[in-house]
Amino acid sequence: MSAVPVPFDDTIVAIATASGEAGLAVLRVSGPQALLVSQACFKGRSRLAEATSHTLHHGWAVWPEAATAAAAARLDEVVAAVFRAPRSYTREDVVEFSCHGGSVPARRVLAALLAAGARLARPGEFTLRAFLAGRIDLSQAEAVADLIHAETDAAGDLALAQLAGSLSVRIAALEEHLTECVAEVEARVDFAEDVGGVEVPPHVVAAIEAVRADLAGLLEGSEYARALREGVRVTLAGRPNAGKSSLFNALLGELRAIVTEVPGTTRDRVSERLELDGVRVQLSDTAGMRETNDRVERIGVQRAQAAMDEAGLVLWVVDGSTPLAREDHEFHQSHAGRRALWVLNKRDLGSIALRELQEWSPPPPWVEVSAQTGAGIERLRHAVIEQLGGVAHGQRGQVSNPRHAEALGRAGRLLSQASVAATSNAPGEIVALELREALAALGEVTGTHVGEELLDRIFSRFCIGK
Repeated sequence: MSAVPVPFDDTIVAIATASGEAGLAVLRVSGPQALLVSQACFKGRSRLAEATSHTLHHGWAVWPEAATAAAAARLDEVVAAVFRAPRSYTREDVVEFSCHGGSVPARRVLAALLAAGARLARPGEFTLRAFLAGRIDLSQAEAVADLIHAETDAAGDLALAQLAGSLSVRIAALEEHLTECVAEVEARVDFAEDVGGVEVPPHVVAAIEAVRADLAGLLEGSEYARALREGVRVTLAGRPNAGKSSLFNALLGELRAIVTEVPGTTRDRVSERLELDGVRVQLSDTAGMRETNDRVERIGVQRAQAAMDEAGLVLWVVDGSTPLAREDHEFHQSHAGRRALWVLNKRDLGSIALRELQEWSPPPPWVEVSAQTGAGIERLRHAVIEQLGGVAHGQRGQVSNPRHAEALGRAGRLLSQASVAATSNAPGEIVALELREALAALGEVTGTHVGEELLDRIFSRFCIGK
């Protein structure tokens, strides 16, 4: 499916603001009959059907059959904003009614607009129409939902940059270069005698490699960008009495978990949210990992294991003043290749465990802290960000959507195959095929190559009214 203007023969309406008590509520009407439908429910000095674009009109929302009556039944006092096509969010005629907040006024005005002939919009349908009309591409449309769901400033900034077209511009440049490569390869296939043979010339191979390198650069920091977009679960785990609860409290900056000198105090998962360099972190303190005959503690250990399995990052907490135990070695073996950071606590009491860790080949990533004194806590925060793929307060990457990352990664692999084929004197048709598939993968991000099923899946996560 291409992002080309698509005519719609129906007019849609929805409440565009969140429900509940507020100063204002906004209803959005869009479609070929938006002005007529809105006029049927509006009584004021101006006629909306004749209004110029980007103008505001004060009046009353009324039932459609009473709109021209001398004593119309008033529903609410409103201000109607008129946006004529194509200078609107959807590139259709759009009217937005601002009425009083709360559920009653908005619901009554919505009922009147539906009675006048509008249809209730589906989730994300306004943005879908904007995409299909070519006002925004698919990555920008997805950024709208990301901006709405953002819970940190960093996540909001990332979505806003994508909405402004930062990703779209870079992909458009890559598509242009690839299109030129395809054109030259296919020309050599079709007109071999005129261009001097079917071999892919070195300058085309260099151009393919340049695009592949640009794609790799675009994907740098994508894991961290995804963490900014979606948040991440971080689980504190380790043996009893390693200081997990003290560390949990130190990271939060408040006394949230119960701390005693008795091993096994924590029996259940305790979770709180915090923000680390713009990343929304769901931090969990868990029961100490050990064999036990206590039925309640055993359930806590099972829940701790489940929390580690669900986590995007495990902080394995060790009493750094004592030698490593069997549970520490078992964790090291079971989590080989998985994202984990060793936290050597109680550094104020000694560094025995560190000397053992340094003898491993290779040693796992680690940081020394003291939850008691606060030493190393800021370094731990930075280490967490590094483990998530970022550099604290540094470049955060542009590709945060896993769908985009998969498509761009696939395009890069196809370009590698095209480059190998070209340098191996494979038929030009093979090289052209790989390049065209890479172009299609890029088009999945911007929406130039996308099916209805994918569109339905993407826009179903939008709220109604957006």
